Amino acid sequence: MGFAPADLTEDRFLGGRLTLIQPRDGYRAGVDPVFLAAAVAARAGESVLDLGCGVGAATLCLGARVAGLTLVGVERQEAYADLARMNAFDNDIDMDVFSADLTDLPRELRDESFDHVIMNPPYHLRERSTTSADTGRADALFEDTPLAAWIDAATKRLKPRGHLTMIQKAERLPEILNGMDERLGSVLVKPLSPREGRAAVLVLVQARKGGRGAFRLAAPLVLHAGDEHSGDRESYRPEVSAILREGAHLPLW
Repeated sequence: MGFAPADLTEDRFLGGRLTLIQPRDGYRAGVDPVFLAAAVAARAGESVLDLGCGVGAATLCLGARVAGLTLVGVERQEAYADLARMNAFDNDIDMDVFSADLTDLPRELRDESFDHVIMNPPYHLRERSTTSADTGRADALFEDTPLAAWIDAATKRLKPRGHLTMIQKAERLPEILNGMDERLGSVLVKPLSPREGRAAVLVLVQARKGGRGAFRLAAPLVLHAGDEHSGDRESYRPEVSAILREGAHLPLW
């Protein structure tokens, strides 16, 4: 069942370069998919698959930064998949969106491989949290499919030497690493810390199919200046503001 127009909002990303239609009360994309897109070092002519693409935020942010990509999204909630298609059309970015579960992809996708697979899996385990009354929001935030299954699905769809990039809660990093088998290597972890001296809340994790490089833990990206939030003014550091407002690339190392 789709959303009524009154249940939707129009939100600007990348300093207004990208406009996304989102549910007013369901799952709403914030800065996390923007960081995910910024971390992908894609080049024109390459292909990108977004598993669990939602309304298309990460994929479309990437498409707005890098022209000439082949973009594909998979979203199991039909209403959100429809919004992703609408957002791609409205922003004049070519993106194919499949309504499917990542554990049961259509043959058309199972026959394809990609230079990049990106994903922003649900952060929370249902048994450890109080879920949302909104079904769409709950399905986006609370895990039904284990992280290992996400990683396996992504790995299968990668070309040799292709890159998997994901964003997740820092506390779940051990699960991510345990979910990677010998098919993936050259793992790089970039912590995202809210302020200087604070523990990382999120991590960007990247791995390469067939990679043989050593594990690398990068210096954290500190998001905000100062010791605490002061008033209503924005406190993002300049390099973070460039990512969020100008669509700048985020080097992981």
